Amino acid sequence: MSSLASNPPHSNGAVDPKKERLAQLQAQIQARFGTPTINNQLNAFNNLIQEKKPSKPAPLILDSEGRTVDAEGNEVKLIKRVPTLKANIRVQKKDEIIKPVTKGIDTRLNNDEASSSFFDQRLQLKMPVRARKGLVFHEKGKFEAMAETIRKKAKLELLQKGISEHSKKYGISQQARLTMLNSIEPKKEEKLDEHPDIEWWDACILKKETYEWYLENKDQAPEDKFENITHLIEHPMQMRPPTEPLKPILLPAFLTTKERKKLRRQNRREALKEKQERVRLGLDPPPEPKVKMSNMMRVLGSTAVQDPTKVEGFVREQVARRKREHEESNAARKLTDEQRKEKRIRRIKEDTTLGVHVSVYRVLNLSNPTKKFKIETNAKQLMMTGIAVLYKNINIVVVEGGPKQQKKYRRLMMNRINWSEDAVPKEFCENASDEVENKCVLVWQGTVKERSFGEFKIKVSPNESFARELFKNHGVSNYFDLAFSVSILDNDD
Repeated sequence: MSSLASNPPHSNGAVDPKKERLAQLQAQIQARFGTPTINNQLNAFNNLIQEKKPSKPAPLILDSEGRTVDAEGNEVKLIKRVPTLKANIRVQKKDEIIKPVTKGIDTRLNNDEASSSFFDQRLQLKMPVRARKGLVFHEKGKFEAMAETIRKKAKLELLQKGISEHSKKYGISQQARLTMLNSIEPKKEEKLDEHPDIEWWDACILKKETYEWYLENKDQAPEDKFENITHLIEHPMQMRPPTEPLKPILLPAFLTTKERKKLRRQNRREALKEKQERVRLGLDPPPEPKVKMSNMMRVLGSTAVQDPTKVEGFVREQVARRKREHEESNAARKLTDEQRKEKRIRRIKEDTTLGVHVSVYRVLNLSNPTKKFKIETNAKQLMMTGIAVLYKNINIVVVEGGPKQQKKYRRLMMNRINWSEDAVPKEFCENASDEVENKCVLVWQGTVKERSFGEFKIKVSPNESFARELFKNHGVSNYFDLAFSVSILDNDD
């Protein structure tokens, strides 16, 4: 070691870099291992040199068939590393799923680069980067179908609830309820692209179930191809028109006072004769004499003279009994509160199965609360349906009911209410320079098939579109259009 460290420098006075590096390594060995033997010192020296060298991978040698070989040409079998961590296993499974999808992309890229003379077919391209997600649009009618499914489900649940309530009320068993529920089949949706083998109007005439047989056998006799076709003429049955009432309408006969009294006398005479005949035949006991204080002496005669006090008590008791029976019979015929209410409703309400009469009114100014109360209260008292929409000078009142109800309500709107008391502000009328006198106009009256509104209500509209939307929701936007056009004509005048 001393001989190596004490080498003289070059004659020119420069220090040899190799010797200087060797001296540094010897100093490091002494610092780490002390003063070892020569062999250990050389081994440690070699190890330090190997540590300082950068690590490089062993060269990969491939033969003509693409197999890995060593320097002598022997095939080297590479150990396939299998991942053990769950995270690496998930990544491997994900790559196996994505690989078939990207196979087409890799093929196209390989075909493009295969033309290059420097492309190696044994190499594989890297996996493509995950593409950005694009916009996904819902198909038209998707949410409408979902809402329809929810509505059908709610309707079915309501039906099941009603069936269960009725079964509890009438004691139907669980099995019967399930049978009733299973018998309900959903309505099948008809598709436009589906065509039946034979139409329903031909099924009752043709013997076969398809048209193909008739196209192939055109020359056969009509008796072999058709049935129910004879020389007889079939007259169709006459059906009742939808507007004809089920019961015949009888016109009432109006009698004078003298004729009503005469008819009453005849009816009473017939009832009295029948009662007398039953007494003569012994079916009914004879009635007691109707004794009063005025005819007591004439009816009882000598009995009243012998004991007048006793007879007077008997007469008073009979009079009190007759009065009591009369009051009891009146009380029995008297209607209860519910019956009286039903009778009043029956007299006011009309049958609208054959058609509903509608009237549309337009009022210039309907801000007076008294007149609004009269309009709403009379419509409810007459059992009419409709709506009143308030907007500037286009205050529309729509009422639905029978002909008698419309007659009474028309008299209220056109005669009973004094509309001229309230003037119309000039800001409500575009072309008017001063206030205009208030009035009510019957815009339209006619008959429709069914009612469009429920209970009569008053709605305040802030603008024209809101008022039009109210009528459009009930399917009668033409009412507002008609009243609006009349208002425009009035402003032009």
